[in-house]
Amino acid sequence: MTDPALPPATQGIVHTTREIEALIPHRWPFLLVDRIVEYDPENKRIVGIKAVTATEWFFQGHFPGMPVMPGVLQIEALAQTMACYVAKQPGFGDRIGLFAGIDEVRFKRVVSPGDTLRLEVVMEKLGSRFGKGRAVATVDGQVACEGLLSFVIPPAGVLR
Repeated sequence: MTDPALPPATQGIVHTTREIEALIPHRWPFLLVDRIVEYDPENKRIVGIKAVTATEWFFQGHFPGMPVMPGVLQIEALAQTMACYVAKQPGFGDRIGLFAGIDEVRFKRVVSPGDTLRLEVVMEKLGSRFGKGRAVATVDGQVACEGLLSFVIPPAGVLR
């Protein structure tokens, strides 16, 4: 139910890291969204932020002397942002989605320590067991990666 006293889109710090941990099961060192800064259910859109620091675990080996955030982790950060959107929808709660597809992905900019990733997802479909969203990660307005991410929610007990 929508509260008419609240704006349809919320901006600013919508969810802190602790609040994100209440929405999705990911934890350090694999939680790749620091906060949610926009949530717009009317337009099926969510925006997260990931501050990329020099102390990230993956920079030890990717690559020594030339730290580059792996593209697959950029996609994972987008997927976690999408998972936050899904978890906020009625009927989803603690249900866990798994990747069903990663399509049309392109990497266009290196992501390095000191960068701040803006993680935007617009849902194209959300059913009770399947969803997909158009996702784009940017740094200072430049596209780092983009693609179409889809997920399935397996039946209860499959992940036990």
